[in-house]
Amino acid sequence: MEENQKHKIRAAVRENYGKIGAAAGSACGCSTACCPSDSANNPINISLTVGYSTEELTGVPEGANLGLGCGNPQAIASLKPGETVLDLGSGGGLDCFLAAKAVGSTGKVIGVDMSPEMISRARQNAQTGGYTQIDFRLGEIEYLPVADSSVDVIISNCVINLSPDKDQVFREAFRVLKPGGRLAVSDVVTIEELPPIFKEDMTLYTSCAAGAATIQELERFLQAAGFVQIRIQPKNESKSFIKDWSPGSKIEDYVVSAVIEAKKPSA
Repeated sequence: MEENQKHKIRAAVRENYGKIGAAAGSACGCSTACCPSDSANNPINISLTVGYSTEELTGVPEGANLGLGCGNPQAIASLKPGETVLDLGSGGGLDCFLAAKAVGSTGKVIGVDMSPEMISRARQNAQTGGYTQIDFRLGEIEYLPVADSSVDVIISNCVINLSPDKDQVFREAFRVLKPGGRLAVSDVVTIEELPPIFKEDMTLYTSCAAGAATIQELERFLQAAGFVQIRIQPKNESKSFIKDWSPGSKIEDYVVSAVIEAKKPSA
């Protein structure tokens, strides 16, 4: 992909999610194309559909859940008290707040997002909720503002697909993980070649569809970065909500959500 196209994609993603972060209250934000206006598709109902529990969603600050995910990385991360967790594309902070509860007062959570509006929103949510072990940092997931070998677990929810440099994202993830650290990500993958018209639609890109990679591509990126014990499990049942991302386009025939897991070797 040409550098100009990469810049165009990053600018579109930053603008789209910046608007979401600046919006008052909770609002479904993946895009206008993937968020029908009926009440059944509000952020709570969307998040319940992708795998969060009512207890999780009602136990975080209001406005943290924006209905942006395609899974629940908490369900696969197996977080432990005292661990340091990094969330790639932390948005309003939902997954960071859930991670903070899991790692406790002796742990630490870092949320990185490219949108100043999202960072401001998440910091306000943290202050409102009294979360003192979370650090929200402005930055791009391709160039993380995080020290080498300082993180136990990396989580992310439907964000890596938005990057035009996914191989760089995984190299950075490998860099910041401690030896033996693990990656636990919910994201989308392509199961059929996307039609050219889909790839050219920036709305579909910013709504987590057109930028998805294949399972084989993701495995190659992870292996090249140095990861081992790579596991990518597509979830065909996710078609039930992905079809709403672009009604009538049959996008669910091309992409599904997936669980992506990998480890950094211990030595």
